[in-house]
Parts: sequence; structure tokens; C-alpha cells
Amino acid sequence: MSTTHFGFKSVDESEKARHVRGVFDSVASRYDVMNDLMSMGLHRLWKAYTVTVANVQEGQRVLDIAGGTGDLALAFAGKVGKTGCVVHTDINEAMLRTGRDRLLDAGVVLPTLVCDAERLPFPGDHFDVVTVAFGLRNMTHKDLALSEMRRVLKPGGKLLVLEFSKVAQPLEKAYDWYSFKILPRLGKLVAGDDASYRYLAESIRMHPGQAELKALMKQTGFGHVDYHNLTGGVVALHVGIKC
Repeated sequence: MSTTHFGFKSVDESEKARHVRGVFDSVASRYDVMNDLMSMGLHRLWKAYTVTVANVQEGQRVLDIAGGTGDLALAFAGKVGKTGCVVHTDINEAMLRTGRDRLLDAGVVLPTLVCDAERLPFPGDHFDVVTVAFGLRNMTHKDLALSEMRRVLKPGGKLLVLEFSKVAQPLEKAYDWYSFKILPRLGKLVAGDDASYRYLAESIRMHPGQAELKALMKQTGFGHVDYHNLTGGVVALHVGIKC
């Protein structure tokens, strides 16, 4: 049986999705509050920048993978208008339900689907834009997921991957202290779950850095790939074009 990482632990590949599902089942109800607290509200700016770079036009089709509580899906819904379509997906049903309820509370009804990014249930050459925010690092086979994202994009379509990345070297010690000392305590206090936020810190360290992810995206067939460092590399937005 092949193994993969779950944070700093090694687990069977077949078991990783179950472990990740447990993490997000645990934090779904407090996910938005924790995002605001642990990023000091910066996640809203990172997502707003992603929406700007996506440059979605009226009438386009957008697929939001690992869409969770629906921040990007809601923003894109206002861009595509009545003639376009935004599909809101996540592998975790608890997160997806939380997101769907938020969208409904905002008066927005979107196609909402539980699906695995490594096996997307959509035809090829279908979407103008595909986005995945803070979800790629949790996927077992990132190469398969990226290949699937490329498959469902139209030629000339754009993939945007917003993800925690490798922080600038002068910030490393302070970032490590915050990640492993403060973040789990914050998770325990607010969400009643320190283990899930310890996993979050570990999963960030195991995720490919900026250059490595760019190379992986090119290996999976994207003709042009670039990335934008945000907040000193705490987060990076990778943009790939299907040529």
C-alpha cells in the first residue's frame, strides 16, 4: 500500500481523504470565524485579489473546487450574471452545506455538488475559469487533480490556485512560532479543536513551494504558469493557462 503525508504523519493513500474529511467536519461550523481570526482578515483580501485576477466576464462558466463556505462562488456569481454559471463544489459535505446555506442567505442559488477534484464529473473543455482556494494542499494526488482541472477548462481557460506557500525567509521564525504555538491554541479556544489547526500548520509545510507548484502545473499540461506572492509569501496565487 502506498503512503502519503497527512500533516507530518504518514498514512495510507486510501486513508488520507477520510482524515481530511474528519478535519473539516470538525471545523465547518466555525470555519469563517477562524479564517478571520487566524489571518487577521487578510483572507478576504487574498480572495478579492483572486477574483480580480480571474477577470471573469458575464456569461462565462466558473468551477469553484474546494469551494467550502462559498466566498469565491458568491463573488463570481455576481460577475457571470444571469447568462453565466458558477458551480460550487467540495469533497466535504459539511463544508459544502455550510457554504450552500451562506449562499442561500445571500439570495444566491448555485449548482452545488459534492465531488472529488481527482475525478471531476464534468465534460472536457467546459469551463472558462477554474479556481481552488486553500484546498489543493489537502488533495492526495495533486498531479491528478491539476490534470483534471486542465481537462475541464476550455482552451485558453484559466486556473487559479490560491494556497498557503513558502514564506519569505526573514519571516520564517515568527511564522513558525505563530503557526505551531498560537494557531492550535486559537483553534482550541474558538472551535474547540486544536488538532485540526495543528494539521493546518503541518499541511502548509508539506505543500510544494511557489517554484515547485509552478513546475507541477507545467508538468500537468498548463502552457503558461505564473504566480503572485501575497503577504510575504504566506500565500501565493498561481495562475495557469490551458493552451
